[in-house]
Amino acid sequence: MALKATIYKAELQISDMDRHYYASHALTLAQHPSETTERLMVRLLAFALHADERLEFGRGLSTEDEPDLWRRSLTGEIEQWIEVGQPDEQRIRKACGRARQVIVISYGGRGADVWWDRVSAGLARSKNLTVIDVPAAAAQALGEIADRNMELQCLIQDGQTQVMSAKNTITVEPVRRMAPTAQAY
Repeated sequence: MALKATIYKAELQISDMDRHYYASHALTLAQHPSETTERLMVRLLAFALHADERLEFGRGLSTEDEPDLWRRSLTGEIEQWIEVGQPDEQRIRKACGRARQVIVISYGGRGADVWWDRVSAGLARSKNLTVIDVPAAAAQALGEIADRNMELQCLIQDGQTQVMSAKNTITVEPVRRMAPTAQAY
């Protein structure tokens, strides 16, 4: 018998001072049976960092044609393609050909460093790619506040993000590994 996804609901209030974006989002996240709560919460962080009315979650880990999150134009063009984790180089290059902007949010400490060392040279010519790393301690702390029904506030200012829940306040300082131009997280 196949395992089913675990459903998480999040009320997410975002105050992004860097992008001047202020909104509340009622989100439903499906956790794939093979996905950790740490990865689930990094996906939620990715949403907060790039929040927009048209940003939506993809269908999940088992769907190869979709990213973890994406934003499409009203005509269906892919404006933003967001991957979480350590996707292979070919997948990233393919996404760069399909979307106006591609963002990879890696996490996992030393494992993310090894992944980046392996793929960075091959991705150096990608003009529309941004790669951001979430420090391992922050990703672990995010995983610890995961709850099936969450109320979270996210404050983003000067490249630093604070995620506040009833359990804890977590400060995340993403590290930019690669960016096409100077832009806000």
